Amino acid sequence: MNISQIIVGTLMVLGGFALVIVSIVSGIIAPLFWGIPLLIIGLIIFFNKKEDSIEQIKKLQGRK
Repeated sequence: MNISQIIVGTLMVLGGFALVIVSIVSGIIAPLFWGIPLLIIGLIIFFNKKEDSIEQIKKLQGRK
């Protein structure tokens, strides 16, 4: 897992969670429109395992 993936994922999850909490406490719905997507995208970035793997490049056959 890359350090940048950990940092960005954590910041987005914490930011989204904070916006959801602010929305619940204040009763204003607008922060939910930013908080829920930030939370979901942050979790996707944080738990993305395909970014760590490197694709093998196949040699082109028939090349002269």
